[in-house]
Amino acid sequence: MADCLCIGSVLWDTIGRAPRAMALGNDVPGRITRLPGGVAMNIAFTLKGLGLSPTLLTAIGTDPEGDALIAACAGMGLDITHVLRDPDLPTDSYMAIEGAGGLVAAIADAHSLEAAGARILAPLIDGPLGSATDPYAGDIALDGNLTEALLAEIAAHPAFAAADLRVAPASPGKATRLTPLLACPNASLYVNLEEAGLLLGTPVPSAEAAAEALCARGAARVLVTDGGGVAADAGPHGCTIARPPSVTVRRVTGAGDTFMAAHLVAERGGAGPAEALAAAVAAAARYVSAPEG
Repeated sequence: MADCLCIGSVLWDTIGRAPRAMALGNDVPGRITRLPGGVAMNIAFTLKGLGLSPTLLTAIGTDPEGDALIAACAGMGLDITHVLRDPDLPTDSYMAIEGAGGLVAAIADAHSLEAAGARILAPLIDGPLGSATDPYAGDIALDGNLTEALLAEIAAHPAFAAADLRVAPASPGKATRLTPLLACPNASLYVNLEEAGLLLGTPVPSAEAAAEALCARGAARVLVTDGGGVAADAGPHGCTIARPPSVTVRRVTGAGDTFMAAHLVAERGGAGPAEALAAAVAAAARYVSAPEG
């Protein structure tokens, strides 16, 4: 059995970063990079770096961009055996602009992943990774770039009933797609404070309040981050909080994915709620403060 299945977006990230704060219409000098990205990809990459052997379930085109992306994933040691390659679907992409301290704007083009739909799940539903009668019983990292209809299907499908589902919304713009998973008893949701407010339908003053409110709405477990503020983990164990160390923020794209991967690995290693949350916020702080490259 794979250490962890990472289901969702694997695409090319194009990210422009400037060392100063930016406003609408600014045109400033900076650096532009292109690298493999997407929520599922970022989580898989971090898991690999922490000693696991993750398997990707996604859709990647057969265009030159897709061939290059497949080669990059293979070069990182990620399992791409079960990736759907469709000649009719172009490889997805993401574009972001970051200024000093945070994200200015971003656009995610994950239309091919959405169009592929349930076909990316075939190895988990019809074998060899699992089936409705012999469900996969390991960790699954799932991202909200999938459609709400497919996420609802996953929440109810017996092939996912034995898994430890770790779910991220991908962005505030897609946060409400996770609504069907609120009632899923084996799902842990990883959201930021803004995304938690969107799921609740109202702004929330703190990560702790947001996590507890989402659990009150039926979620089994919820982890809420708030940038450099307090992070919270609410569930059957109660509510645990941790404050990230103060760091200089040099990049933000991928920070939430790093947080989830580090938290999952800490728990696999036997860490309790407080220790695992502390490890996750520390890993995210190291990520955002690290020089690019």
